[in-house]
Amino acid sequence: GLQPGALEVSVRQGLPHAAEWAGLRNREKPSSFLGTKWKDTAEIVIIGGGCIGVSLAYHLAKAGMKDVILLEKSELTAGSTWHAAGLTTYFHPGINLKKIHYYSIKLYEKLEEETGQAVGFHQPGSIRIASTPTRVDEFKYQMTRAGWHPAEQYLIGPERIQELFPILNMEKVLAGLYNPGDGHIDPYSLTMALAAGARKYGALLNYPVQVTNLSPRSDGTWEVETPHGIIRTNRIVNTAGFWAREIGTMIGLHHPLIPVHHQYVVTSTIPEVKALKTELPVLRDLEGSYYLRQERDGLLFGPYESQEKMKLQESWVTNGVPPGFGKELFESDLDRIMDHIEAAMAMVPVLKQADIINTVAGPITYSPDILPMVGPHQGVRNYWVAIGFGYGIIHAGGVGKYLSDWILGGEPPFDLIELDPNRYGKWSTTQYTATKARESYGFNNIVGYPKEERFAGRPTERVSGLYKVLKSKCSMGFHAGWEQPHWFYKSGDEIGYKPSFRRTNWFEPVGREYKQVMEKVGVIDLTPFGKFIVKGNDSVKLLDHLFANVIPKVGATNISHMLTPRGQVYAELTVSHLSPGEFLLVTGSGSELHDLRWIEEEALKGGYNVEIKNITDEMGVLGIAGPFARKVLQKLTIEDLSDSAFKFLQSRYIKLSDIAATAIRISYSGELGWELYHRKEDSAALYNVIMEAGQEEGIDDFGTYALNALRLEKAFRAWGAEMNCDTNPLEAGLDYFIKLNKPADFIGKQALKQIKEKGLKRRLVYLTLETANIDPEGNESVWHNGRVVGNTTSGNYSYSTQQSLAFAYVPTELSKVGQKLEVELLGQNYSATIVEEPLVLTEQTRTRLQKKGGKKGPKSA
Repeated sequence: GLQPGALEVSVRQGLPHAAEWAGLRNREKPSSFLGTKWKDTAEIVIIGGGCIGVSLAYHLAKAGMKDVILLEKSELTAGSTWHAAGLTTYFHPGINLKKIHYYSIKLYEKLEEETGQAVGFHQPGSIRIASTPTRVDEFKYQMTRAGWHPAEQYLIGPERIQELFPILNMEKVLAGLYNPGDGHIDPYSLTMALAAGARKYGALLNYPVQVTNLSPRSDGTWEVETPHGIIRTNRIVNTAGFWAREIGTMIGLHHPLIPVHHQYVVTSTIPEVKALKTELPVLRDLEGSYYLRQERDGLLFGPYESQEKMKLQESWVTNGVPPGFGKELFESDLDRIMDHIEAAMAMVPVLKQADIINTVAGPITYSPDILPMVGPHQGVRNYWVAIGFGYGIIHAGGVGKYLSDWILGGEPPFDLIELDPNRYGKWSTTQYTATKARESYGFNNIVGYPKEERFAGRPTERVSGLYKVLKSKCSMGFHAGWEQPHWFYKSGDEIGYKPSFRRTNWFEPVGREYKQVMEKVGVIDLTPFGKFIVKGNDSVKLLDHLFANVIPKVGATNISHMLTPRGQVYAELTVSHLSPGEFLLVTGSGSELHDLRWIEEEALKGGYNVEIKNITDEMGVLGIAGPFARKVLQKLTIEDLSDSAFKFLQSRYIKLSDIAATAIRISYSGELGWELYHRKEDSAALYNVIMEAGQEEGIDDFGTYALNALRLEKAFRAWGAEMNCDTNPLEAGLDYFIKLNKPADFIGKQALKQIKEKGLKRRLVYLTLETANIDPEGNESVWHNGRVVGNTTSGNYSYSTQQSLAFAYVPTELSKVGQKLEVELLGQNYSATIVEEPLVLTEQTRTRLQKKGGKKGPKSA
């Protein structure tokens, strides 16, 4: 049940920063809209006045955008902002999300000075506690990932922890991850300071104004309907918190969001806390799954209970949020969090004597994977979102800046594809969202392993035609709703998902699959690829404008990159010219709608006469690779597959035992191979005839882990690792695919010419490492002469040369072959050497050398 609004003020007294809340009602009249100018046109309309929406208004107005209007249906901070615990931390296990956290904290530090509004920002630091050896490994793993970022982060021992947090029971404490500068802020005051700043720079914040409908116009602009009239705007941003679904529904979108009950508890004064000279750092007891911080002279703590115990507000998804809900809370339920209360009392014994003066139980919004959705939405023009924030306070500043830069600059300032709203699709059903949100909430403090898999809500309705055939034979990974084999089981293997920071149960089996492809022939399910057909009178012109490579001739395929106006790598796709003016574009599973949106947007902007069709769900893809690939396929078709008749990077329509397929001679393994594009309902039949035909050649399955090992030895780059919106193609060593001299003025061409003239500051290098039972995987710190100089982008074990292998970015002056460096893995620096790429020559290169009478066989380069 909900508490009526009248109780709000008494709740406030027990809320954090009670002093700041005093006199709140008088200070902030919901009718403040009446004193504001009403405009009926806007450059941008932001819907929702929580800390996220207000931060965006502040950043856009500050950057000089005119006619920024924010609409809030009740009052600022209503929803999830006002009751948030307000934690701020530099730490994030991700990579570029660290930049969001960093920016937020730096902004909050100077906001009071800029706006004249107090924000109640406390920065006593924070400590994450490790009380198991695995947790210590996790901290070491996080240290190497943080080492090349500016925020301070230290691995500290029990003595230092005790010094910083004297009231801690030390008996289980092994280590701590310490971030100075972390702390907490008063969310209400923060929002009010951002609002004051937004108004100062000319934004209009209008409330209470309810948005009743959204109508798109044919020119890409919008009509925003409200009880006060219609506003015409060029762009909408949905920042409506747990009302975001309802805004989405107005235009036929189903945002996968669900409100979660989160509780935190505030105690009365505790003498031992009152006696401290300095404020305690924020404590995160990861095994106990709670955060705990000082609140005046008492403590505040908030747990994340397990998926079985946690509570969702599912009725709001089915029936909508109750009308009029604004600054209300749920009834608290201490029984649900009792285990965590006991864990906290064991860790901080003074809690046993403390009185709970208040329990705050309020709704926060969760997306299926706990990360927000930030950016433009595929399938609708000029509709942007910043929704699904489980940690809105720490994200507000950075996301406001990020979106503002993107909106004004036409491209994201750095890569955050993990927040792309288009990572979800039709497969993200309400049922899936609820199941995943339960899991994500419960897993808040779970150990974050490399190659993590989470199993709730799987499989989705998005499965390949081979799923039933393969599911019991392998360990599956989750990719954009799809299940895809990571590695296959043989008798004697330790099967199942066994995550580890070191080599684990898949290490030997992946070596076996690697050998299968290098020596015989293997088959892999590549159905999750994003697949689009582009055709029409202007298709060649559009693609020539989008891609930095030349457009392949009919019957040919190439690898092409879409660049941003600043010359960064927005996407990598394979482009096949199937018939005159008709192209098949293929991208990685995680980039499907991310890439499609960009292509559609450019087609609309330039007025190109083309038809773009997403065929991802109707097409299956099988990859076949290895020295016997041709021999096996030739048994099934009358088409001549010989090297001279079906060359590398050619594509054509063939029949394999009566099953129609578009065959492209390409393989990410770098071995002889084809990708076979076919109707998804034919996948099982096609797989069966190929496996049957390859009996004699010893054909077998392989998964994506082996594929990754194969591509790294060939020094093939991967989008999202070696290149993304943080890198230009020249520093990534993609010069071969970038045709600066082609006549078309492709996006990013001018910027690249300038980058080339100025010279590169850093380069992608290829490293071999001497390690023990551990391999790099990307995002680790690279050291030279006792300091961090760069980072790895991906890594693996080279099964052919029996050493670890990685790609890394380092300053140009350290990028020569033979240069000695070090790579930090689990707290230890391993020596690394830059080597000439590739470690293993591709099949085409080997064949070419053989014809010239060069070396034979898959010899190392």
